[in-house]
Amino acid sequence: MTQPTDIRGEHLHTALSLAASGVPVLPLRAGKVPFGNCRRCADNACGGRPNMKTPGPCACPAPCHGWAAATTDPHAINSSTWARAWREAAAVAYHPGGADLTVVDLDTPAAVAWAGRTLPSTQTVATTRGEHWIYRGAMRSMNAVREGVDIKSTMAYARWLGPGTGTMSDLPDAVRALAVKEPSTVRPAPQAITVPARAGDEECRHRTPAYLDRGITMAEQRITEACGAIHTTVYRTFLAVLSTHGRCGCLTGTHIARLFAAAQAKGESPRHCTDAWANARTRLGL
Repeated sequence: MTQPTDIRGEHLHTALSLAASGVPVLPLRAGKVPFGNCRRCADNACGGRPNMKTPGPCACPAPCHGWAAATTDPHAINSSTWARAWREAAAVAYHPGGADLTVVDLDTPAAVAWAGRTLPSTQTVATTRGEHWIYRGAMRSMNAVREGVDIKSTMAYARWLGPGTGTMSDLPDAVRALAVKEPSTVRPAPQAITVPARAGDEECRHRTPAYLDRGITMAEQRITEACGAIHTTVYRTFLAVLSTHGRCGCLTGTHIARLFAAAQAKGESPRHCTDAWANARTRLGL
Protein backbone atom coordinates (compact mmCIF):
# COMPACT_ATOMS: atom_id res chain seq x y z
CA MET A 1 0.00 0.00 0.00
CA THR A 2 1.44 3.37 -1.04
CA GLN A 3 2.15 5.73 1.82
CA PRO A 4 0.78 9.30 1.93
CA THR A 5 3.24 11.92 0.71
CA ASP A 6 3.93 13.31 4.17
CA ILE A 7 4.75 9.88 5.62
CA ARG A 8 6.88 9.04 2.61
CA GLY A 9 8.77 12.30 2.98
CA GLU A 10 9.24 11.64 6.69
CA HIS A 11 10.81 8.24 5.98
CA LEU A 12 13.19 9.77 3.45
CA HIS A 13 14.08 12.63 5.81
CA THR A 14 14.77 10.14 8.62
CA ALA A 15 16.92 8.00 6.32
CA LEU A 16 19.00 10.95 5.15
CA SER A 17 19.46 12.17 8.73
CA LEU A 18 20.64 8.74 9.91
CA ALA A 19 22.96 8.37 6.93
CA ALA A 20 24.51 11.76 7.70
CA SER A 21 25.36 10.46 11.17
CA GLY A 22 27.07 7.38 9.74
CA VAL A 23 24.23 4.87 10.11
CA PRO A 24 23.57 2.77 6.95
CA VAL A 25 19.84 2.76 6.12
CA LEU A 26 17.36 0.99 3.85
CA PRO A 27 13.59 1.16 3.29
CA LEU A 28 11.24 -1.55 4.54
CA ARG A 29 7.96 -2.71 3.08
CA ALA A 30 4.86 -3.46 5.13
CA GLY A 31 5.53 -6.37 7.44
CA LYS A 32 9.02 -5.13 8.31
CA VAL A 33 10.61 -6.87 5.34
CA PRO A 34 13.14 -5.50 2.81
CA PHE A 35 12.34 -4.87 -0.82
CA GLY A 36 12.81 -7.80 -3.17
CA ASN A 37 15.72 -8.22 -5.51
CA CYS A 38 15.73 -6.30 -8.77
CA ARG A 39 14.99 -8.06 -12.05
CA ARG A 40 18.57 -8.98 -12.83
CA CYS A 41 18.90 -10.49 -9.34
CA ALA A 42 15.49 -12.21 -9.22
CA ASP A 43 15.75 -15.66 -7.65
CA ASN A 44 19.40 -14.84 -6.87
CA ALA A 45 20.33 -15.15 -10.55
CA CYS A 46 23.27 -12.87 -9.79
CA GLY A 47 24.74 -15.50 -7.47
CA GLY A 48 23.37 -14.06 -4.25
CA ARG A 49 25.27 -10.95 -3.23
CA PRO A 50 26.39 -10.87 -0.53
CA ASN A 51 26.84 -14.38 0.82
CA MET A 52 28.16 -15.78 4.05
CA LYS A 53 31.73 -16.01 2.71
CA THR A 54 31.99 -12.51 1.29
CA PRO A 55 29.68 -10.17 3.19
CA GLY A 56 29.55 -6.68 1.83
CA PRO A 57 27.35 -3.98 0.35
CA CYS A 58 24.95 -4.70 -2.47
CA ALA A 59 26.24 -3.67 -5.90
CA CYS A 60 22.78 -2.95 -7.32
CA PRO A 61 21.62 0.67 -7.76
CA ALA A 62 18.24 -0.07 -6.14
CA PRO A 63 17.70 -1.28 -2.52
CA CYS A 64 18.35 -4.94 -3.33
CA HIS A 65 19.61 -7.90 -1.26
CA GLY A 66 18.15 -7.02 2.13
CA TRP A 67 20.49 -5.72 4.82
CA ALA A 68 23.34 -5.36 2.31
CA ALA A 69 21.42 -2.57 0.55
CA ALA A 70 21.87 -0.33 3.60
CA THR A 71 23.96 2.71 2.72
CA THR A 72 25.08 6.07 4.02
CA ASP A 73 25.37 7.55 0.52
CA PRO A 74 22.81 10.41 0.31
CA HIS A 75 22.95 10.36 -3.48
CA ALA A 76 21.90 6.71 -3.56
CA ILE A 77 19.19 7.19 -0.94
CA ASN A 78 17.74 10.20 -2.76
CA SER A 79 18.22 8.78 -6.27
CA SER A 80 15.54 7.95 -8.81
CA THR A 81 16.36 4.24 -8.49
CA TRP A 82 15.31 4.33 -4.82
CA ALA A 83 12.24 6.49 -5.49
CA ARG A 84 9.81 3.59 -5.92
CA ALA A 85 11.00 2.01 -2.69
CA TRP A 86 10.39 5.21 -0.74
CA ARG A 87 6.94 5.55 -2.33
CA GLU A 88 6.04 2.12 -0.98
CA ALA A 89 8.10 2.15 2.22
CA ALA A 90 6.34 1.45 5.50
CA ALA A 91 9.39 2.09 7.71
CA VAL A 92 13.11 2.83 7.78
CA ALA A 93 15.61 0.19 8.83
CA TYR A 94 19.32 0.34 9.51
CA HIS A 95 22.28 -2.04 9.55
CA PRO A 96 23.56 -1.98 13.15
CA GLY A 97 26.83 -3.75 12.39
CA GLY A 98 27.58 -1.23 9.64
CA ALA A 99 27.38 1.53 12.27
CA ASP A 100 29.42 -0.50 14.82
CA LEU A 101 26.31 -1.12 16.89
CA THR A 102 24.53 -4.14 18.34
CA VAL A 103 20.80 -4.29 19.03
CA VAL A 104 19.52 -6.70 21.66
CA ASP A 105 15.92 -7.20 20.56
CA LEU A 106 13.78 -8.02 23.59
CA ASP A 107 10.46 -9.27 22.27
CA THR A 108 8.49 -9.93 25.46
CA PRO A 109 7.99 -8.31 28.87
CA ALA A 110 9.77 -11.29 30.41
CA ALA A 111 12.77 -10.72 28.15
CA VAL A 112 12.86 -7.03 29.10
CA ALA A 113 12.77 -7.99 32.78
CA TRP A 114 15.61 -10.46 32.23
CA ALA A 115 17.73 -7.78 30.54
CA GLY A 116 17.07 -5.40 33.42
CA ARG A 117 18.44 -7.97 35.86
CA THR A 118 21.32 -9.21 33.70
CA LEU A 119 22.68 -6.66 31.23
CA PRO A 120 24.39 -3.29 31.76
CA SER A 121 22.10 -0.32 31.18
CA THR A 122 22.36 1.36 27.81
CA GLN A 123 20.29 3.28 25.27
CA THR A 124 16.82 1.73 25.00
CA VAL A 125 14.06 2.10 22.43
CA ALA A 126 10.47 0.97 22.96
CA THR A 127 9.07 -1.48 20.39
CA THR A 128 5.54 -2.76 19.84
CA ARG A 129 6.22 -5.83 21.99
CA GLY A 130 9.24 -4.95 24.11
CA GLU A 131 12.45 -2.96 23.78
CA HIS A 132 15.66 -2.61 21.77
CA TRP A 133 18.79 -2.28 23.92
CA ILE A 134 21.53 -0.71 21.79
CA TYR A 135 25.24 -1.08 22.54
CA ARG A 136 28.35 0.39 20.95
CA GLY A 137 30.27 -2.36 19.16
CA ALA A 138 29.46 -4.97 16.51
CA MET A 139 29.18 -8.74 16.80
CA ARG A 140 27.64 -11.76 15.13
CA SER A 141 23.86 -11.63 14.71
CA MET A 142 21.76 -14.51 15.98
CA ASN A 143 18.07 -15.16 16.62
CA ALA A 144 16.58 -16.84 19.65
CA VAL A 145 19.68 -16.70 21.83
CA ARG A 146 17.21 -17.17 24.66
CA GLU A 147 13.44 -16.95 24.96
CA GLY A 148 12.27 -13.70 23.35
CA VAL A 149 15.81 -12.39 22.69
CA ASP A 150 17.45 -11.81 19.28
CA ILE A 151 20.78 -10.14 18.49
CA LYS A 152 20.96 -7.86 15.45
CA SER A 153 24.33 -6.52 14.40
CA THR A 154 26.42 -7.70 11.43
CA MET A 155 24.56 -9.05 8.38
CA ALA A 156 21.18 -8.05 9.83
CA TYR A 157 18.88 -5.04 10.00
CA ALA A 158 16.74 -3.44 12.68
CA ARG A 159 13.77 -1.12 12.30
CA TRP A 160 14.43 2.49 13.24
CA LEU A 161 12.04 3.42 16.04
CA GLY A 162 13.62 6.65 17.22
CA PRO A 163 16.63 7.67 19.29
CA GLY A 164 15.29 6.17 22.50
CA THR A 165 16.45 7.10 25.98
CA GLY A 166 19.55 6.61 28.10
CA THR A 167 23.26 6.67 27.39
CA MET A 168 24.74 4.09 25.03
CA SER A 169 27.23 1.72 26.66
CA ASP A 170 30.01 -0.37 25.15
CA LEU A 171 29.04 -3.88 24.09
CA PRO A 172 29.50 -6.07 27.18
CA ASP A 173 30.84 -9.62 27.32
CA ALA A 174 27.44 -10.71 28.68
CA VAL A 175 25.88 -9.92 25.30
CA ARG A 176 28.71 -11.43 23.27
CA ALA A 177 28.39 -14.63 25.27
CA LEU A 178 24.75 -14.98 24.19
CA ALA A 179 25.87 -15.79 20.64
CA VAL A 180 28.30 -18.49 21.74
CA LYS A 181 26.46 -21.78 21.75
CA GLU A 182 27.65 -24.77 23.68
CA PRO A 183 29.19 -27.39 21.38
CA SER A 184 26.50 -29.87 20.48
CA THR A 185 27.01 -33.58 20.97
CA VAL A 186 24.29 -34.21 18.39
CA ARG A 187 25.69 -34.34 14.89
CA PRO A 188 23.63 -34.47 11.71
CA ALA A 189 23.44 -38.02 10.47
CA PRO A 190 21.34 -37.96 7.32
CA GLN A 191 20.78 -41.30 5.64
CA ALA A 192 22.62 -42.05 2.44
CA ILE A 193 20.62 -41.25 -0.67
CA THR A 194 20.47 -44.16 -3.07
CA VAL A 195 18.94 -43.94 -6.52
CA PRO A 196 18.97 -46.11 -9.66
CA ALA A 197 22.05 -45.68 -11.84
CA ARG A 198 21.72 -43.15 -14.62
CA ALA A 199 21.38 -44.49 -18.15
CA GLY A 200 24.35 -44.16 -20.49
CA ASP A 201 27.63 -42.46 -19.75
CA GLU A 202 26.23 -39.00 -19.03
CA GLU A 203 27.77 -37.50 -15.91
CA CYS A 204 25.38 -36.07 -13.32
CA ARG A 205 25.44 -32.29 -13.75
CA HIS A 206 25.12 -31.82 -9.99
CA ARG A 207 28.58 -33.28 -9.54
CA THR A 208 30.03 -30.15 -11.10
CA PRO A 209 31.61 -28.54 -8.03
CA ALA A 210 30.66 -24.99 -8.98
CA TYR A 211 27.01 -25.90 -9.62
CA LEU A 212 26.55 -27.76 -6.38
CA ASP A 213 28.55 -25.30 -4.27
CA ARG A 214 26.53 -22.39 -5.61
CA GLY A 215 23.31 -24.19 -4.74
CA ILE A 216 24.45 -24.86 -1.17
CA THR A 217 25.71 -21.28 -0.78
CA MET A 218 22.36 -19.89 -1.96
CA ALA A 219 20.56 -22.18 0.49
CA GLU A 220 22.79 -21.01 3.34
CA GLN A 221 22.07 -17.40 2.40
CA ARG A 222 18.32 -18.00 2.27
CA ILE A 223 18.40 -19.35 5.83
CA THR A 224 20.79 -16.67 7.10
CA GLU A 225 18.70 -13.79 5.71
CA ALA A 226 15.39 -15.12 7.06
CA CYS A 227 13.78 -12.50 9.28
CA GLY A 228 10.98 -14.64 10.66
CA ALA A 229 9.31 -18.07 10.42
CA ILE A 230 12.72 -19.70 10.81
CA HIS A 231 11.35 -23.24 11.18
CA THR A 232 9.39 -22.91 7.94
CA THR A 233 12.28 -21.31 6.07
CA VAL A 234 14.69 -24.05 7.12
CA TYR A 235 12.26 -26.81 6.10
CA ARG A 236 11.48 -25.22 2.72
CA THR A 237 15.18 -24.65 2.05
CA PHE A 238 16.01 -28.27 2.88
CA LEU A 239 13.14 -29.33 0.62
CA ALA A 240 14.45 -27.19 -2.25
CA VAL A 241 17.99 -28.56 -1.90
CA LEU A 242 16.80 -32.16 -1.81
CA SER A 243 14.44 -31.69 -4.75
CA THR A 244 17.35 -30.45 -6.87
CA HIS A 245 20.28 -32.47 -5.56
CA GLY A 246 18.79 -35.33 -3.57
CA ARG A 247 18.10 -37.97 -6.18
CA CYS A 248 21.52 -38.47 -7.71
CA GLY A 249 23.68 -39.07 -4.65
CA CYS A 250 25.73 -35.89 -5.08
CA LEU A 251 25.10 -34.47 -1.60
CA THR A 252 27.77 -35.28 0.95
CA GLY A 253 27.86 -35.03 4.72
CA THR A 254 29.89 -31.83 4.35
CA HIS A 255 27.15 -30.17 2.28
CA ILE A 256 24.47 -31.19 4.74
CA ALA A 257 26.55 -30.06 7.71
CA ARG A 258 26.82 -26.59 6.10
CA LEU A 259 23.03 -26.36 5.89
CA PHE A 260 22.61 -27.55 9.47
CA ALA A 261 25.20 -25.03 10.67
CA ALA A 262 23.36 -22.17 8.94
CA ALA A 263 20.09 -23.25 10.53
CA GLN A 264 21.64 -23.58 13.99
CA ALA A 265 23.17 -20.11 13.64
CA LYS A 266 19.59 -18.83 13.30
CA GLY A 267 18.60 -20.54 16.54
CA GLU A 268 17.45 -23.95 15.33
CA SER A 269 18.38 -26.90 17.52
CA PRO A 270 20.16 -29.97 16.12
CA ARG A 271 16.94 -31.90 16.74
CA HIS A 272 14.89 -29.43 14.68
CA CYS A 273 17.44 -29.64 11.87
CA THR A 274 17.33 -33.44 11.85
CA ASP A 275 13.53 -33.46 11.92
CA ALA A 276 13.26 -30.88 9.12
CA TRP A 277 15.69 -32.86 6.96
CA ALA A 278 13.84 -36.12 7.59
CA ASN A 279 10.47 -34.52 6.85
CA ALA A 280 11.79 -33.06 3.58
CA ARG A 281 13.13 -36.47 2.54
CA THR A 282 9.79 -38.08 3.36
CA ARG A 283 7.92 -35.42 1.40
CA LEU A 284 10.03 -36.20 -1.68
CA GLY A 285 9.94 -39.94 -1.18
CA LEU A 286 13.69 -40.27 -0.66
